[in-house]
Amino acid sequence: MTDFSFNYKTFPHTKARIGKLETPHGTIETPAFIFCATKAAIKGVSPKQMRDAGTQIILSNTYHLMLQPGGETVHKLGGLQKMTGWNGPMLTDSGGFQIFSLGHGSVSSEIKGKRDSKHPKTMLKVTEEGAKFKSYTDGSIHLLTPEIAIQTQVNLGADLIVVLDECTPFHVDKSYTRASMNLSHRWAVRSATEFNRITRGDQRLYGIVQGGVYQDLRTQACDFLNSQPFFGHAVGGSLGASQEQMYDIVSYTMEKLCDERPVHLLGIGGIRDIYEGVQQGIDTFDCVHPTRLARHGGALVRPCHNHGKAKEHINLKNAAYTLDTSPIEPDCDCETCKNYSKGYIQHLLKAKELLALTLISIHNIAFMNRYLKAIRKAIESNTLEQLKKDWVQTP
Repeated sequence: MTDFSFNYKTFPHTKARIGKLETPHGTIETPAFIFCATKAAIKGVSPKQMRDAGTQIILSNTYHLMLQPGGETVHKLGGLQKMTGWNGPMLTDSGGFQIFSLGHGSVSSEIKGKRDSKHPKTMLKVTEEGAKFKSYTDGSIHLLTPEIAIQTQVNLGADLIVVLDECTPFHVDKSYTRASMNLSHRWAVRSATEFNRITRGDQRLYGIVQGGVYQDLRTQACDFLNSQPFFGHAVGGSLGASQEQMYDIVSYTMEKLCDERPVHLLGIGGIRDIYEGVQQGIDTFDCVHPTRLARHGGALVRPCHNHGKAKEHINLKNAAYTLDTSPIEPDCDCETCKNYSKGYIQHLLKAKELLALTLISIHNIAFMNRYLKAIRKAIESNTLEQLKKDWVQTP
């Protein structure tokens, strides 16, 4: 079995770094993007198609899998890698983000300060013991504790797992954020204790940085994580109400975290957001954005293929593509771009054929993997500024 390790290389001209994250299921070259196989599947795309598109690592959600089919069931099926046929590096979250985002009647956008939502509230109560919530599948009541979160993730069998934390929304005040951060720290210790008790040695544990938008709380959170023997760190919690505030919080947080551990930025996957995160030394990112965008007809493209528009994607539902015989990107070597035109994909979208979602998803996955590969090369060659012009849409 391959030992876990993280080795990285820094450069005098930037905070960005390239590295190799070794796991029992393979090596991840960083910076890297982690695709969200929320319920142990990438919607509409097979594990082979993910591999063919250059994917290194995927993520599954503990919250969903603990409800259906259940951690013990996944374990009996051989763990996530065997059950899914992925057989590559994987990460699972603790389940906390879904519980607390749904608990506040919202999705991730509200956690990030963007909007409120009419989603039904499912979280019932947060105590020192854990979080009590109502299942979205059948209304049954569950209690997620740090110990249960770790037990479930050990059963799921991902290489990299994370502690349970309370993910506070943007609208709470500093006193609540401080109390929540301290609770998360106590939960982190309990998570680590349970992990050390039941680990089989084939997983590693990440701690999570909280503290909201407050620099002094972020400092305290970083000091706490640095003092604990976690394998890696994940930057979580509310990152503000705008992109610029998020970049400031990430920059400040990265200055306080110890250098030798890999750092993951939770739930962030915009093209510009990744570029800014890499500039501060972030090693991995995850987000549903590339595949969710595809399911709405959105194809990621570089600025040169978007006719000067500020968006990072084109909408293939637009009438302008009805008779377009060109691929999504003429210089992309993904299976979609090598074989299908924008006009055909638009026809599939209008006909509500599922193939359309698969084809756009394959392109978006390949796009993200090409982008991160280009970032790794640009860090080493000191050409990040040129890469930004080539890949990042500016407002």
